[in-house]
Amino acid sequence: MHKDDITIRQAQQMVDDWIRTYGVRYFSELTNMAVLTEEVGELARVIARTYGDQSFKPGEKANLGDEMADVLWVLLCLANQTGTDLTAELRRNIEKKTRRDKDRHANNDKLKGGNSL
Repeated sequence: MHKDDITIRQAQQMVDDWIRTYGVRYFSELTNMAVLTEEVGELARVIARTYGDQSFKPGEKANLGDEMADVLWVLLCLANQTGTDLTAELRRNIEKKTRRDKDRHANNDKLKGGNSL
């Protein structure tokens, strides 16, 4: 781990500290869900223009990382508001996916020989 890296738990705490220091209070959970949807739309817009068939309008920039960070920010807010420990939930989710899908993707002919990172 790099000295500047932060854990998910630390990120949740950093967001909570920021909200309590600068944000007055959290928006309601319903408002944050709407904001999350808006931020995902903004991320989709950048991805569509960067990797898809659309082009940027004059003055638009590819701010992919910033848009991803916006999505993460609101997700961390929702986790904090609902008492969700994303570190624990991500571990459980990876374990679930491993149990369910450990062979499924390896045996999927559609994935064999395709594009990969």
